[in-house]
Amino acid sequence: MASNNRNVTLTGLARRFVDDGLLDEDIAKDAFTQASENRIPLITYLTQNDLADSSKLAFSAAMEFGISVLDLESFLPEMMPEKSVDEKLIRKHNALPLYKRGNRLFIAVSDPTNIQALDEIKFNTGLSTDAILVDDAKLRTAIEKYLESHDTTMGDLDDADLEGVETEGGDTEEDNAASTAEVDDAPIVKYVNKMLLDAIRGGASDIHFEPYEKSYRVRYRTDGILKEVSRPSIKLAPKISARVKIMAQLDISERRVPQDGRIKMKLSKTKAIDFRVNTLPTLWGEKIVLRILDPSQAKLGIDVLGYEEDQKQLYLEALEQPQGMILVTGPTGSGKTVSLYTGLNILNTNERNISTAEDPAEINLEGINQVNVNTKVGLGFAEALRAFLRQDPDVIMVGEIRDLETANIAIKASQTGHLVLSTLHTNSAAETLTRMMNMGVPAFNIATSVSLIIAQRLGRRLCSCKQPADVPKDVLLAEGFTQEQIDTGFTLFRPKGCDKCSGGYKGRVGIYEVVKITDELASMIMEEASSIQIAKKAQAEGFRTLRQSALMKVIQGVTSLEEANRVTKD
Repeated sequence: MASNNRNVTLTGLARRFVDDGLLDEDIAKDAFTQASENRIPLITYLTQNDLADSSKLAFSAAMEFGISVLDLESFLPEMMPEKSVDEKLIRKHNALPLYKRGNRLFIAVSDPTNIQALDEIKFNTGLSTDAILVDDAKLRTAIEKYLESHDTTMGDLDDADLEGVETEGGDTEEDNAASTAEVDDAPIVKYVNKMLLDAIRGGASDIHFEPYEKSYRVRYRTDGILKEVSRPSIKLAPKISARVKIMAQLDISERRVPQDGRIKMKLSKTKAIDFRVNTLPTLWGEKIVLRILDPSQAKLGIDVLGYEEDQKQLYLEALEQPQGMILVTGPTGSGKTVSLYTGLNILNTNERNISTAEDPAEINLEGINQVNVNTKVGLGFAEALRAFLRQDPDVIMVGEIRDLETANIAIKASQTGHLVLSTLHTNSAAETLTRMMNMGVPAFNIATSVSLIIAQRLGRRLCSCKQPADVPKDVLLAEGFTQEQIDTGFTLFRPKGCDKCSGGYKGRVGIYEVVKITDELASMIMEEASSIQIAKKAQAEGFRTLRQSALMKVIQGVTSLEEANRVTKD
């Protein structure tokens, strides 16, 4: 690419960066060209693409212009003027208003040559603008914090805040009454949209709208923990409920029975988030829970899910098999769907015919034939499976094995040249096998069809603000650490808490028990051994239990002992 830039003459900052040894000349020419084409400042382009250290770039720019660099980390956020500059301008120019003196507004920028930013902000605000040079990486972090802390509330939302956001229900039918309600209750429309957007921004997995006798609350489940985020007037409960049901194309006049629906929120031309909606009649109105379904989660890749290296290899090897059954087990909200879809995404090639039967389909993936089961019309898991087998399948995914009929069809499919993936609600790998026996599946069929079982939980990740914890050795032994692990030495960490996390935790990580059905385990299954016997044999063959995997995450400093106990305590 450098050869295309031979005619580029480096001047100004670009030349300074090369002279200071921060960039190779060819890289600088290419970066200069790309930044110009993308209409972004050179320094922003360099830091976004990790081509140079942002702090060194700031120092070099300061030397070039004879000005000083402000350390944003030492700047008090309270000094920043509220709503002085539109969010779009802040994001567009990577510029942040710092403080105001009279009619002068001081703007933090990482590129002192970005005159366009100052001119546009000056025109927009009617104030004179002065640039203050800062580190680009710190500037982007400060901008996100500023915009988050100055977010709007229901009372002062305006149309610009939700510009570009579109929502649609699961069906295509239009409802005239719904349209009228949307017009009549514009503040409710904006409030509900804001609740949904805030949940997405905050990384929540579920939203709970809950009416009580004298109060109404909204809670988000973030990193597995529910937290209250809003408490609107109880008088608004029927309107909020109606609005969500309109968005999900549900019957707004039916308040006596539960209903299921779906909302698609288009955040941009390329980004959309789905919500699975369920309503439940309670004593004081309808409780509504929305599950946030982000299709990008299925494309994260297996490396970021939390599998240990040996567990990841077992999963990949099972996916490479032309037939057999892979079972994923765990409670609701333990990440089973993401594990399954990560596997499907790996298998999703032009050479394979993949079909799924789900209740309902949570993540939409291009190239996979997804079916929503509908028992009301006679389309259950068993019926969908029978249809799949007549459509030349390579891979079949069954959302959940709930009964003997579905189990038998899935097992026959796995024994006749198809790879089958499915889930069960059990606590461990061994219990999954005995659960299938209790359903009435012959032990021989289980032993010859099931190739891999993954039991899993989701634990909260420690934030980078974590701090060491001193735990006595006898306590470590009692918790399940081995003497060898203690002798080798490791540092336990506990949550501290900072402005970047929630109570010392940020995000979640999978904790897994991955058991391959070996010949010895297959023999025990055919002998109808108990789950306790099977579990002991699996451990003897080197397969870690959920508890052991959780303790490994503690040793690695990924999570705390308290969190490991919360999700896997025996």
